[in-house]
Amino acid sequence: MKISKGCEGTSFKTSFKQMALQQPHRVLPKRIILVRHGESQGNVDYSAFTTTPDYRIPLTELGCEQARAAGEKIRLLLSDGGRSPDWKVYCYVSPYEQTRSTLREMGKAFSKRSILGVREECRIREQDFGNFQVEERMKVTKETRERFGRFFFRFPEGFMESLWRDIDMNRLSRGSTSDLNLIIISHGLTSRVFLTKWFKWTVDQFESLNNFDNCEYRVMQLGPAGDYSLAVHHTREEMEQWGLCAEMIADQQRRASTNRGDWHEAYPTALHSFFDSLPDSDEDIVKEEDVIR
Repeated sequence: MKISKGCEGTSFKTSFKQMALQQPHRVLPKRIILVRHGESQGNVDYSAFTTTPDYRIPLTELGCEQARAAGEKIRLLLSDGGRSPDWKVYCYVSPYEQTRSTLREMGKAFSKRSILGVREECRIREQDFGNFQVEERMKVTKETRERFGRFFFRFPEGFMESLWRDIDMNRLSRGSTSDLNLIIISHGLTSRVFLTKWFKWTVDQFESLNNFDNCEYRVMQLGPAGDYSLAVHHTREEMEQWGLCAEMIADQQRRASTNRGDWHEAYPTALHSFFDSLPDSDEDIVKEEDVIR
């Protein structure tokens, strides 16, 4: 049977519409929680790096205790103090021993039914200084990094794009749930870079951030406008302690409370400081030119 071009077009559009309707609804995680690993042997004795590759450095006993305590706190957060039984988590973990061990110890606070999955992700590993580190040489290298800037010294790429593909494809959810949560267990520098990329902070703002303590975590939670914010769960005082400036905190507070219809009016241009010295209007430019003449 011959089909006319018009029918072909109609048939294609109908099929495409049906396919679109069949696509699963994207489930956004309610929270994205960034966790630094617990105290490692390298944190208390830097000479450990001279005999053991960085990725094999284990946690100390205190580090294990820190991880178990963090797991308990995060479970209480996700379950709303035990009042919400339907929460789920999906975990990304750096391939280093200290991060893997942190996840294992944290996981003791969770039940199997609450875990949707775990993925080892090499792109959220620690800054790589080589297999075995000569202590004096690494001291000089880290001093150079401080002068050059941590941000430019290394900038991991690709993970955030993969994360969004996983969310778009609903790879992280199992069925429909409004209480999906992501936990990313990695390292202090990696977590700060993640926050900088996510919130589009400047390099200067990144350099002002303080490192996470061992097993300290940051909670990015959805606000009413569908944007993630640190201010939903954390206080202004906490964000100040982490090194966020007043402008960064105000942005987080807007994300936590602004409705989407008001977003563009309330949200300032992130790099507005580049243009602070410009005239307000074309007429002002003409006036300045007249003064110069």
